[in-house]
Amino acid sequence: MMEQQILLVEDDREIARIIKDTLIKEGYAVTWATTGIEGLEDFSAGSYDLILVDWMMPEMDGLSMIEHIRLQSDVPIIMISAKSNESDKVTGLQDADDYLAKPFSLEELKARVRSQIRRWQRYNRVFTAEDMVSYVHGLKIDWVKECVYIEEVEVSLTQKEFALLKVLAQNPFELFTKEALYTHVWHQVELDQTHTVTVHIKALREKLQDPVKSPNYIQTVWGKGYRFIGEQV
Repeated sequence: MMEQQILLVEDDREIARIIKDTLIKEGYAVTWATTGIEGLEDFSAGSYDLILVDWMMPEMDGLSMIEHIRLQSDVPIIMISAKSNESDKVTGLQDADDYLAKPFSLEELKARVRSQIRRWQRYNRVFTAEDMVSYVHGLKIDWVKECVYIEEVEVSLTQKEFALLKVLAQNPFELFTKEALYTHVWHQVELDQTHTVTVHIKALREKLQDPVKSPNYIQTVWGKGYRFIGEQV
């Protein structure tokens, strides 16, 4: 049986060491990241059964990191934080599944981890996402093979183009700013790189044969960003 994979995102090295050692002793495989950006990169590169995220971190805080993860995954997330009042917990639980206020006992940590992973395993047994999704006007996306087709002809997308399409198509009709797309796809928070997103969206549209003025898939909301408007068959 494969080890259950946990992503720990915590910038305090001593706390991270204690949590990591505790979970490894419980039989989990633990990947440790020290910033929100590093955590997003690890999340994109791996497959995890649970994520432990500290709220206050450099580069990108835990709340922002969780928002990006929730664009593509329902993996259980436990927020860990020194913030312990009720309003902070309510905020932390907007996208996280559980909230663990520091200081906490290691026994409580282990119990909450076991509970969330159990729920995730039950969920995965009853839920299977569609491997292939088809849209009006000929677009097909194979999420498993990461292949895209227009009228049954495969379209060659770059890694970033597919990542942009994935964010947009898996969150239909949700408006994304260029800054949000750049952070999610490039895993950086610089706000002056929006031209990069514009160039990639233009290339993606050309490959999908999707005209700007009468789009079938990617709609520009002028002055705000983009959203996916494709209609599933």
